[in-house]
Amino acid sequence: MADLVRPARRGLMLILSSPSGAGKSTLTRTLSQKETNLDLSVSVTTRARRPSEIEGVHYHFIERDLFDGLRQRDELLESAEVHGNGYGTPRKPVEEALKAGRDVLFDIDYQGTQQILEKARDDVVAIFILPPSMAELRSRLVRRAEDAPEVIAKRLANARDEIARWSVYDYVIINDDLGAAYESVRAILVAERLKRARATGMASFVEQLLEEQTV
Repeated sequence: MADLVRPARRGLMLILSSPSGAGKSTLTRTLSQKETNLDLSVSVTTRARRPSEIEGVHYHFIERDLFDGLRQRDELLESAEVHGNGYGTPRKPVEEALKAGRDVLFDIDYQGTQQILEKARDDVVAIFILPPSMAELRSRLVRRAEDAPEVIAKRLANARDEIARWSVYDYVIINDDLGAAYESVRAILVAERLKRARATGMASFVEQLLEEQTV
C-alpha cells in the first residue's frame, strides 16, 4: 500500500490564557515540549534583556523605533505597553508558519487575545484556563513563594477581572488536575487540526480518491 500523502492544511493559532497561578504557563511549556508541528510564539520587546534570557527564545529584543514602526504599519498581531516597555507579536512569522501548515502556540492575556481575535478570527482557537476555586488560586500563588503578600493580593484582584472575560474564549477548562487539563487541551488541538476549513488541499485529495481505480 502506498504511503498516504496528507492533504495540505493551514495552521492555526492556539491561544492559552488564564489568571496568574491557574496553570497556563505550565500547560504551554508541556505542549511545546510534547507536541509536534507546534511553534511557540516569541514576542518582541523594547526592554533590556535580563542575564537569564536568550535572544529569540524568551523574546526578540528590539529598539523602540523599530517597535513603533511595526505597530504603526499594523505588523503586530497584538501589542501592549507594560511599565514603559513595548511588547508585541510580529505578524509575519506567524503568517508564514500558518501558510506552511504549522500551528503557533500563544501564552498571552485577555487583551492580547482580544486583539488577535479581531485581526485573525478564523485562524484562532482560544482556550481559557480556570482555577477550581479562588481559594485554590491563592494557595498556588502562595506556594510558588515568588511574590510578597501585597503582590499576591493584586494578582488575585486582577484574576477576578480576567475570569470575568471567560466568555470571549472558544473553550474553557477548569484546571483541578494538571494532567487532565493537558489532555483536554490536546484533544481540542487534535480536533481543531481536523476541521474541514483548515484542510486547504482536501478538495483535490477527495477528487483524486474518486478518480482512483479499484480494479
